[in-house]
Amino acid sequence: MKTEIISKNELLAHWLGHRNLTRQTIEKFPEEALFTYKVEGMRTFAEMIQELLGIAVPGLQEIVANESGELNEKFNYTTKAQLLQAWDEATPQISALFDKISEERFSEEFNLFGQYKSPIIHSILYFIDNEIHHRGQGFVYLRLLGVQPPFFWERD
Repeated sequence: MKTEIISKNELLAHWLGHRNLTRQTIEKFPEEALFTYKVEGMRTFAEMIQELLGIAVPGLQEIVANESGELNEKFNYTTKAQLLQAWDEATPQISALFDKISEERFSEEFNLFGQYKSPIIHSILYFIDNEIHHRGQGFVYLRLLGVQPPFFWERD
């Protein structure tokens, strides 16, 4: 007998909570700093957000269609409003696409973006972990800019 630790719906709710917190982090950034501020050897927070936008929905679309594509993390967003709009448009797409993936497929091997072969659940967990990682970098940037980041536990 298999013991379920977290349901599919709970996993999605967990992810969406992180997305809400990342959105709050984007909102906290001063407009110019979002696109220009970076620590040597790192990217701007806007570039990190564009990576996240290039991974979550396109990755889920690949999984649902069962067809690998190419990774594209480059977008032409130049304002905070554009980033937030793209973020807000992606969130319901994530919910809809996630809903189309059966739990039985979670253990299925899939070659995400034609580069990363692993069980589908690992890709989904990567989407979440990568977002948390980049948001943490954004928190550091905000603190260096003298801006208090949102509380990491407030995901609603």
